[in-house]
Amino acid sequence: MRDAVIVEAVRTPIGKGRPNGSLAHVHPVELLAHTLRTLVERSGVDPALIDDVIGGTVDQVGEQAMNTTRYAVLSAGFPESVPATTVDRQCGSSQQAVHFAAQGVISGAYDLVVACGVESMSRVPMWSNVPAGKDPFGPGVAERYPEGLIPQGISAELIAAKWSLSREEMDAFAVESHRKAAEAWESGLFADEVAPLDGVTRDECVRPGSSTEVLAGLKPAYYDAAFAERFPQIDWNVTAGNASPVNDGASAVLITSSETAARLGLRPIARLHSFAVTGSDPLLMLTGVVPATEKVLRKASLSLDDIDLFEVNEAFSSVVLAWRQETGADLSKVNVHGGAIAIGHPLGASGTRLTTTLVHAMRARGARYALQTMCEAGGLANAMVLEGL
Repeated sequence: MRDAVIVEAVRTPIGKGRPNGSLAHVHPVELLAHTLRTLVERSGVDPALIDDVIGGTVDQVGEQAMNTTRYAVLSAGFPESVPATTVDRQCGSSQQAVHFAAQGVISGAYDLVVACGVESMSRVPMWSNVPAGKDPFGPGVAERYPEGLIPQGISAELIAAKWSLSREEMDAFAVESHRKAAEAWESGLFADEVAPLDGVTRDECVRPGSSTEVLAGLKPAYYDAAFAERFPQIDWNVTAGNASPVNDGASAVLITSSETAARLGLRPIARLHSFAVTGSDPLLMLTGVVPATEKVLRKASLSLDDIDLFEVNEAFSSVVLAWRQETGADLSKVNVHGGAIAIGHPLGASGTRLTTTLVHAMRARGARYALQTMCEAGGLANAMVLEGL
């Protein structure tokens, strides 16, 4: 049976998703094109050999419309014969691209494929694809959930309440994310994964001086009187400090089989071992990482103790801390180079950003197995197990 391996993984630095962000001047197509060019330059592959490029983007509108991935391929200078498609599984879009790419290699549909993602939240803000007054859910969903669906921030608050997570715990987790990311930068651990762009060389949101005292002064980010009445259990402890920021960035990984890698003289970093996707309660929409983790471990015939490193997307501190309570995972193995609270969360790029950071951490630490999982809007989650090579 064929396998699927990652032979190269790169990302841009992550900028603030604001008009004054360090990458706000870069068109999203160019953000993604930069990672694609860097991917083939660092790997040495002939881009004409690439069978497909699968990209993730969440807000597919405006400057991120019309199959952004295709135009990034053209802008990167790849031959016109290289096809591309853009997928949306919300925050897990580019992790889903990795799943699709690896499954295509394993099945024999592809020999060499790129999984990637991009989001420019400064130029295409979140929810830009839903015009004012329009309903993206439809009458059937309204009938099934008559009290109405809720924003992710309220979901994060409900998770904090259900798992009895205090403001202090969530803030402390956020501070640790910044500490680890700052240490990784200072130690040169991001050098092999980051492709500087237009003079931007570092992630813009990492705050080395972050402290629980500073975060304690922040106001609740999602307080709403109507939701407070509907959900009296909420203590309103989710803030901008213990949630991921909005960001600009892109990332890409090159996937092939061990056989093709040997033929092309490529050195595999990790084998894509097992995959899982799950659906969960769309109100507690961010808890799917728990069943997804359980499912992918079953598929891999592994236990939690077999996993050396975890990447769990830090959409909110409450998500990772609830996941940890349910799984019993060792937090010292989780997001060892910092997570999205510090590095950033450029939606469609985050899946392959996590993968990029994870495979480089695996190589640096000699990890045997690693697990990546992401929560996603609508009550979805992706998970996969990687094996170090």
